[in-house]
Amino acid sequence: KMFCINCINHLTCSLPISCNTEMCSKLKSVFITQSTSSEEMVPSSPSPPPPPRIYKPCFVCQDKSSGYHYGVSSCEGCKGFFRRSIQKNMVYTCHRDKNCQINKVTRNRCQYCRLQKCFEVGMSKEAVRNDRNKKKKDVKEEVVLPESYELSGELEELVNKVSKAHKDTFPSLVQLGKYTTNSSADHRVQLDLGLWDKFSELSTKCIIKIVEFAKRLPGFTTLTIADQITLLKSACLDILMLRICTRYTPEQDTMTFSDGLTLNRTQMHNAGFGPLTELVFAFAGQLLPLEMDDTETGLLSAICLICGDRMDLEEPQKVDKLQEPLLEALKIYARRRRPNKPHLFPRMLMKVTDLRGISTKGAERAITLKMEIPGPMPPLIREMLENPEAFEDSSDSGDSASAAAPPAIQTIKKEREEEKRNAKRRGSSFERWSIGNAKRRGSSFERWSIGNAKRRGSSFERWSIGNALPHFP
Repeated sequence: KMFCINCINHLTCSLPISCNTEMCSKLKSVFITQSTSSEEMVPSSPSPPPPPRIYKPCFVCQDKSSGYHYGVSSCEGCKGFFRRSIQKNMVYTCHRDKNCQINKVTRNRCQYCRLQKCFEVGMSKEAVRNDRNKKKKDVKEEVVLPESYELSGELEELVNKVSKAHKDTFPSLVQLGKYTTNSSADHRVQLDLGLWDKFSELSTKCIIKIVEFAKRLPGFTTLTIADQITLLKSACLDILMLRICTRYTPEQDTMTFSDGLTLNRTQMHNAGFGPLTELVFAFAGQLLPLEMDDTETGLLSAICLICGDRMDLEEPQKVDKLQEPLLEALKIYARRRRPNKPHLFPRMLMKVTDLRGISTKGAERAITLKMEIPGPMPPLIREMLENPEAFEDSSDSGDSASAAAPPAIQTIKKEREEEKRNAKRRGSSFERWSIGNAKRRGSSFERWSIGNAKRRGSSFERWSIGNALPHFP
């Protein structure tokens, strides 16, 4: 039966139809006639509520489940624990054998094993991130990129070159076939020689790749050979640490090297990192919220390398000029990639300062490591440290150390020697002659130029003396 909702809205079971007064009155009379007949309309009784849904026990701790969360049946406690762990990028440590039993009684005793159990039963960290994004969608407004977030043609080309140089010299995690070793995986020792040999071999290869990366950066090879070597020695540890830390896997608390070797925290300690281990893992954890891609890592590595405040540079102003477009490129690229998070660019730059602190500690660690390893420090690692003479072994001759250096370093050294020989042949390196004549002539310019050069930290002594003296009697 169908009745006009406007005319007989007080009657039950009426459905809205378009009102026609004549038709509506007829329908109304039919309804009243049928209502007073022997078969009166009796409203049906409401259906009983469905029985409460019963879920399987929590897959993690076997407690009573409150539903399906992040892909599996779980209790409120394990749901909240997993969400907090993923959102805050928590890193836990097991103080036993990483095989603790997790149930509703013991679940709070070992957070590391509880998180591992969450992953084992199928909880998805992507579901946590999607859940957060879903909540933000209601208040999220459409973002329009400002014109200032667009890269110019020159900067776009620079970004592409730096990104390619980084990717070609540093494969991503997905390109590597991970493998592990059981060597001293569960207990810390002062030094595991097997792990040290493997680590030093991989570090040497990484340094060679960093040299290749540097020589492919636009403008780097236009610097003097001396400045190229100074920058590489100063920044090599910074870039090495940055690269290692971008291969951190928080779920397993491991680092992966360029050949796929994956070491846990204990193994990293035993491989030679020692007391530096916690500092490196903490820095790796701080990189995670930045969510840097390969291009941003490459640009930040280039900024670490091409930096005009390094000591003993011959042309610091030229180095600063090369760094300026790199800073601008990273700023625009990072803000274009995350328009809602403009604060991430300055946070990335702050990591350069953190890396220098870690590198300083790394150089100190290398001094103590020299006393722990049975043989000499590998020549390239020794070469790239800030003070390589601190690691010289009296039993090693200079020729053998030079022969052991890789082709990239040998090439730079040969170029530097050739530059020196050419300078002598041209008669441009007459520093001793000019100083001697200046002293005999009583010129007071020498003390002024050297004093100011030392105060500024720039090494233009030869330029100032060589150019100024011919103009003085």
